[in-house]
Amino acid sequence: MTTTHDRSGPAWTRPRRVVWVLGDQLWFGHPALRDFNPECDHVLMVEAPGEASVVWSHKARIALFLSAMRHFCNEVHRRGWAYTYVRLDEQPDTPDLDGRALQVLQALQPEQLRLCEPGEWRTLEDVRRVAHAAGVALEVLPDPHFMCSRAEFARWALGKKELRQEFFYRDMRRRHQVLMNGRDPVGGQWNFDVENRRGYPASGPGAIPEPEFFEPDRITVQVIALVEKHFPDHPGSLAHFGWPVTREQALEALERFVSVRLAHFGPHQDALWTATPWGWHSLLSVALNLHLLDPREVLAAAEAAWREHHLPLASVEGFVRQVLGWREFIRGVYWLDMPQLAESNLWGHQRGLPAWYWSGETRMACMREVVQQTLAHGYAHHIQRLMVTGQFALLAEIEPRQVGDWYLAMYVDAVEWVELPNTLGMALGACGGRFTSKPYIASGQYIQRMSNYCGACPYKPAQRTGDTACPVTVLYWRFLLRHEDEFKAHPRMALVARSLGRLQPAERLAITEKADHVLDHLDDL
Repeated sequence: MTTTHDRSGPAWTRPRRVVWVLGDQLWFGHPALRDFNPECDHVLMVEAPGEASVVWSHKARIALFLSAMRHFCNEVHRRGWAYTYVRLDEQPDTPDLDGRALQVLQALQPEQLRLCEPGEWRTLEDVRRVAHAAGVALEVLPDPHFMCSRAEFARWALGKKELRQEFFYRDMRRRHQVLMNGRDPVGGQWNFDVENRRGYPASGPGAIPEPEFFEPDRITVQVIALVEKHFPDHPGSLAHFGWPVTREQALEALERFVSVRLAHFGPHQDALWTATPWGWHSLLSVALNLHLLDPREVLAAAEAAWREHHLPLASVEGFVRQVLGWREFIRGVYWLDMPQLAESNLWGHQRGLPAWYWSGETRMACMREVVQQTLAHGYAHHIQRLMVTGQFALLAEIEPRQVGDWYLAMYVDAVEWVELPNTLGMALGACGGRFTSKPYIASGQYIQRMSNYCGACPYKPAQRTGDTACPVTVLYWRFLLRHEDEFKAHPRMALVARSLGRLQPAERLAITEKADHVLDHLDDL
């Protein structure tokens, strides 16, 4: 346990307050640090190997958190503040976060433990138990990083049976005056989704300037070696690690996106292409979710680029919608509906996750491409997550919590407040109509239209029966048939459900039999 006391004199006996800085709260606007008194306060940061095994975390995800935490602690040290930093390979008999923190608190005996509200319901419960066990007063402060507090979101949601991001987004635009002319949206409309759903041309995406990546420095190199040593069997690779781990790097990544990539982000944000892991996407969720970037400065940079450099409004609005709309909305939903949210399973699905979700070893070209990309980088963009890995898990009737755990494990930007509701609510439709208006499902022909994945696949997207039928297409039609009656009464699914009336009994039976065979052999696809 590395402890630094930059205080002198015998009068000091114990800290007035310990400020616990969690691994996704790495900014000096941290509310618990705002009135930090170096004469009587103490910073606590804890690396815990048990956190990497709550879900079987990708090596890059572990390395990102550890490196960013160590860089942040270096700045604490430079400021001359007293701190305790528990490293991964210390306290081997106490692997869990709560147990390690409890040992520190028992040694320091502070008057108070203070922290910013965590990004996970589980962690918040652990913190409360730790404070109680240590006999320390606990103060949990709202997280001002977010532009809508938990209390404000709860007031917005009060009395609403169904929560809709579109209405929340408009309220946030008005409230924060982002892309607004008074009470009206610039350009005369709230969103430009119709303009932002194009695939790449048949010739491919062409040259796309790379996002900003960073050569690992001494700290990151040490962390990479530590992860390889302690988590050799965990999924993923560290060969391509270049994520921002400091505030300065995060600002460089923001500048790079806004200056060279934002203009072309919108039209192809839903497009898929082999060997094109980044597309025109920002990748800023990594820095945002560690609090290395403030969403206000991200939005201000995007809006300034539109006003000063006349960037396409459709691209800028599409990006603003992600940051100010969906990101804030989904965080509000998480805290409003936890812990019940984690148990959502509208469809009653109970199948196990196929083994190739962890290896990428499948003949399905779309799944192989996205899972192997995820293993290489710890990253996939939102359509890859929603309409490839997520949609297949829904159609294949995988138990939702297993899928949620996989997403939380595999992505470097994954914190439970964002990953769990996105996975269970949006990708899997397991929450019903609580905050999404329909299940996000499509046949393999959607993937063919939006990508070049299908050209190298032995399965045929247009076929729903036979030996070469696309598993996505087969399971899509089975899903529709299983829920035909309820979809006929669904305002956004009724048209699709009515199309099932054209299927003859023999074709319905053939689809069902083929789908049953696919489901019985998921690991062999």
